[in-house]
Amino acid sequence: MSRLTIALIVKNETANLSACLSSCVGLTDQIVVVDSGSQDDTVAIAQRHGAQVHRHDQWQGFGYQRQIAQRYVKTDWVLWLDADERLTPALATSIAQAVEADDRRCLYQVSRLSWVFGRFIRHSGWYPDRVIRLYPTNLTGYTTAPVHESVIVPPEATVKVLSGDLLHFTYRDLHHYLVKSAQYAELWASERQAQGKITSLSQGLIHGLGCFLKMYVFKAGFLDGKQGFLLALLSAHSTFVKYANLWVKHQTPPNQG
Repeated sequence: MSRLTIALIVKNETANLSACLSSCVGLTDQIVVVDSGSQDDTVAIAQRHGAQVHRHDQWQGFGYQRQIAQRYVKTDWVLWLDADERLTPALATSIAQAVEADDRRCLYQVSRLSWVFGRFIRHSGWYPDRVIRLYPTNLTGYTTAPVHESVIVPPEATVKVLSGDLLHFTYRDLHHYLVKSAQYAELWASERQAQGKITSLSQGLIHGLGCFLKMYVFKAGFLDGKQGFLLALLSAHSTFVKYANLWVKHQTPPNQG
């Protein structure tokens, strides 16, 4: 019986899901997919790969959706993937070794290598982009954050880094980037508005400029060529839009009475 479950939360991932699941062949026969209302062939693709598919359309954010998915995991270990990610053979081997070692107090990070606008980004603060993705199922889980959710690290736990890269094919094109950026900006601003936070356009401008300098200069984004420059510029724009969105949410309409 498999000791590892691969878990994903998905929606409309026809373009990515098959390649993602194909990269996991031989690692486990337990796959849990929680779908939030796909209108394409996502569910059928997942089922063809032997996944257990569960549908949860009441979207409350990424963190909550991952918590729902983890309830379906019945194995000792869980590995989280996104549909636009691929395991390299080296990473798959190190995952298998970690599960075999079976240290129930250890969580494992993976290094993500992202392909963006025609090349792998190895600088710009994007690599190794380590995130915890493998851990004992009963040890921990994700926060409830609606966006940029993360795994909770228990005080008694240790965190180790797995060998090999997780390939991340994050944006199909510029339109895809802008759509995702707008979605994250809305989630970010709504969350902070609910917390009573306020901001100004000048703060957005300062943070945006700081983002560009950090990525392109201090994180050596210039070594990623034209893609590095474009990413730094787009990230600065996305940062400004987050603050601008929060500012706009606090602008009251004129008295219509």
